[in-house]
Formats: sequence, structure tokens, C-alpha cells
Amino acid sequence: MAFAWLKGHGTENDFVLLPDHDGTIHGDLDDSFVAAVCHRRRGIGADGIMRVIRSAALGRQSDGEWFMDYRNADGSVSEMCGNGIRVFALHLVQEGLADASGPIVIGTRDGDKTITIPRAQGAALGDAISVDMGTPEVRGVSKVGADGRTWEAQDVRTGNPHAIAFVERLSDAGTLLTQPDFDHTVYPDGVNIEFVVREAAEHVSMRVHERGSGETRSCGTGACAVAVAAAVADGAIRPTTYRVDVPGGTVHVTWRADDHLILTGPAEIVARGDMEWIA
Repeated sequence: MAFAWLKGHGTENDFVLLPDHDGTIHGDLDDSFVAAVCHRRRGIGADGIMRVIRSAALGRQSDGEWFMDYRNADGSVSEMCGNGIRVFALHLVQEGLADASGPIVIGTRDGDKTITIPRAQGAALGDAISVDMGTPEVRGVSKVGADGRTWEAQDVRTGNPHAIAFVERLSDAGTLLTQPDFDHTVYPDGVNIEFVVREAAEHVSMRVHERGSGETRSCGTGACAVAVAAAVADGAIRPTTYRVDVPGGTVHVTWRADDHLILTGPAEIVARGDMEWIA
């Protein structure tokens, strides 16, 4: 299989983009193919793959021309990716497939998302891209465990399911080389697990173990879920904005009075090429 590819990241959460505008190249993205391309040593290496495809080509009902067909590094399907969709939108603009002068609507498995790419004087195009992530769902509390320890975790859904545990130190979670323990009756389809430290008022830091990918340098939907969990615990009055530090950088999450979450952070395309896949 010969195909074009691009590599991009948002706060070091990295992705391979596969332009397949009319759905004629990659079929249904076989799990083994996705896992092989994402492998850090025998592939291009990434936390996930995004196929750049027209909504109509997938038969998806969307107000956006383009659909983010996202897969985790193990090939499993994911509903949404907050860092990935910023990279996706930047790619569309850079290739002349979308216009950054107004809102850009992109279809996802969590519904349509609206992206804005403001450009301050002297700033790079991808320095601060904002995504309307929709409304969060705050559920109950369960337990998560890592490195022989257990914590209570707040269940927040922001397109993907998240379990958020507040800890004293981010190192408390250990290496996160394996999936932390969680309640499978609460999360039958798996869960992203965030370990969070309070740094200051409306300022937290986090690590994340993503289902299907392992520990990653950042997670956009996770940062949104963490901000929501912190705001709920703080009794914050909306609108409120939280700074969320991740190993790969910093994003900001605003929880508006209308209950929508706005995720703002950088995105960058770092490489492109053509490959004949022979694995």
C-alpha cells in the first residue's frame, strides 16, 4: 500500500494524518495497520491516526465537510480527540481545504466540533487554536489504582470517558507502563485515567493513561475533564478558566456559562512524506 502521510502534535500528543479525502485508499483502517504505523520502533510512531476524509465519503451526517476518523494507537476507535482535532484543523487550513477567517466545523464520532484559529500579530498560525468541545457530563465517583495505591476518581465524560484522581504528587501514579486499575462496571468500554495535582487557584497539572495508547504527553479531552472535576470540587462559578499543565506543555479550558467547554492550545505539523507500506 502506498500512501501520503503527515505527522503533527498538540502539546506533544502526536498523530499521523492520512489524507484520504474520498475514502478510496485506506478502506476501514485495519487495526493491525493502525497499530503498525503508530509503533514507535517499526512504524512512523504516534499516539493515534487521523484519517482526513469528507463526511459524505463516510456517510456521516455533519454540517462540516471534513470528518476526523480517529483511531487510538492500538487501532481501536475513539469518539473524540481534543489535541488531535486542533492538528486536524491546522492541516486543513495549511492545505487550503478550510478557511481560518471564520469558524471551521469538523465532524467527529462525538458530533460536530467548531474550531477557531485566531492569529495574533507576530504569532504562528497554530499557536492558539480553540475548540468548542460541547457540554460535559459529570457522573459519580469510583476507584482507580496504580503502583499499589488506590484513589477516588471523578467520572467525567467529555466525548471520551475519564476518571480523574487528585493526588499529592504526579509521581504517585508510578510509571503508568500498564493500564491502571479501574471499575469495569462503570467503564465497560475502557477509560482514560488522569492523575491531577493542584498547583494554584484555577491551575492544575496532570498525567494521563489513555485507553488504547498508554501514557501520553497530553490529552485534550482529558484536560477538559480535569478542569471540570477541579471546578466542581472548587464550587467554581461559570464562566471559569483553568490552566492545565501536561508533560508536553500547557492548555487552557474555559467552562462557559452556557455549559460549553472551550479548549485552547497549540498545534503543529512537523513532517510529511510518502510511504509504501510493506509490513
